[in-house]
Amino acid sequence: MRRIMVLNAKGGSGKTTLATNLAAYYASSGKDVILADFDPQGSSLGWLEARGIGRPRIHGMAVADDGLKGMRKADVMIMDSPAAVHGKELTALLRRTETVLIPVLPSPIDMRAVAKFIQEVKDSAPVSGKKVKIALVANRAREVTNIYWQLEAFLGTLKVPFLSHLRDSMNYIRAAERGVGIHEMAPYATATDRAQWKPIISWLNSKRSQP
Repeated sequence: MRRIMVLNAKGGSGKTTLATNLAAYYASSGKDVILADFDPQGSSLGWLEARGIGRPRIHGMAVADDGLKGMRKADVMIMDSPAAVHGKELTALLRRTETVLIPVLPSPIDMRAVAKFIQEVKDSAPVSGKKVKIALVANRAREVTNIYWQLEAFLGTLKVPFLSHLRDSMNYIRAAERGVGIHEMAPYATATDRAQWKPIISWLNSKRSQP
């Protein structure tokens, strides 16, 4: 089973946005998908509750309460991690996956926080032992702002694959409200967003993203 985790110790970085859109993408591509929510807030499962019956099915798991006990077989498992994970808890999470996406917001506070967190992730046994691959995604980016270009330059210094930036778009809000993903919305309305997702999907579907 393909295992992909969205991870950042800082809250509000857009982990659930990435996790739910990945789950929706794989489900709409015909894959059998598990969406495992490690966050006690249960935001990913809340998104799943809003999902219409006619949509491709995604199996939700409240991992924060029950762990992965009784997990069914599937093609892909997308994991939405909690905030404030460090030390042993971080290592335990990383042992559950093979690929990690780290969303980063365009703000000085977030950039400083993620630099320290990425170093902790790189120093962890699963990553330093090359059992887990990691990559970065810039989230809620606005190209017309100076901080956007600062973020682009900053991400390039971290020596971790930087895949793409996702714009600050109302499409993500609409998708969250309806329990769908960008790839399940009208192509004419989401063409820009789909184009920004292409490098992410391409990397995840390549051997470069797997140990």
